[in-house]
Amino acid sequence: MSTPLLWGCDFTSAPSRRKPIVLAVGEWQTARSGASRLQLQSFQTFDTLAAFGQHLIDTPEWLGAFDLPFGLPRELVEHLGWPTDWQACVQHYCSLSREQIRQTFAAFCHARPVGGKFAHRATDGPAGSSPSMKWVNPPVAYMLHAGVPLFRQAGAHLPGIMPAPSTPAAKVALEAYPGLLARQVLASRSYKSDDKAKQTPERWVARKDLLHALDTGLLPSLQGLRCVARPALQETMLQDASGDHVDAWLCLVQAAWGLMQHQQGHPCYGLPPCDPLEGWIVMA
Repeated sequence: MSTPLLWGCDFTSAPSRRKPIVLAVGEWQTARSGASRLQLQSFQTFDTLAAFGQHLIDTPEWLGAFDLPFGLPRELVEHLGWPTDWQACVQHYCSLSREQIRQTFAAFCHARPVGGKFAHRATDGPAGSSPSMKWVNPPVAYMLHAGVPLFRQAGAHLPGIMPAPSTPAAKVALEAYPGLLARQVLASRSYKSDDKAKQTPERWVARKDLLHALDTGLLPSLQGLRCVARPALQETMLQDASGDHVDAWLCLVQAAWGLMQHQQGHPCYGLPPCDPLEGWIVMA
């Protein structure tokens, strides 16, 4: 079985030179002993959605884990009377402007009781992720709106959402959430902030502890898989106080875990049976 190019992506719906989309590029390596490890090769950055989308199209084969939601909560979709088929729902959703999305979702939340404003997907609980309809802090609803059309344009297969293809897919996109892995090492310790006033030595130490745990294979959920980065790339992640490079690396680890499950015979890259309208976060 050939091993595809592995990607992990820290995505933003409004990339810029100051805060670009960060893509971690990795290689799956298997030693003569049979032991496997993930080697971080490089980081790539994209300061426009168009450039990132073109990269998805131009690269002929890849398996990537992307930090953005692939679907909306079924409860929300049914309440709004939108199509419950994923393809049709996404097409309708992406035809709306961000302001229309904000107004629609704000009206939905306004009518609901305190403590239950947002609708959730089934994967949010085990992953600990934000609801995919959230439009602020973080604006994951806009990330879905910006990112999923790029996968469709690139002809990517989305396991758990799309039916299994009759032949192996050349491009496979998994939904990732880096916080899921980070919490296994750090619990409630924070390792990043976009606020310069909060970019503290304590968060630097947390990033160092997180990278050490990956390098030494200490996470039980990774089944002994070592995740190795050269010193220069380790330093890039340590010095990026926003955490974007660390998050891309964590997403790459989740992509490697999905590949490992696939190589062991799991038909859906380790994803459990899930609602194909909502999708599922890898490793949750």
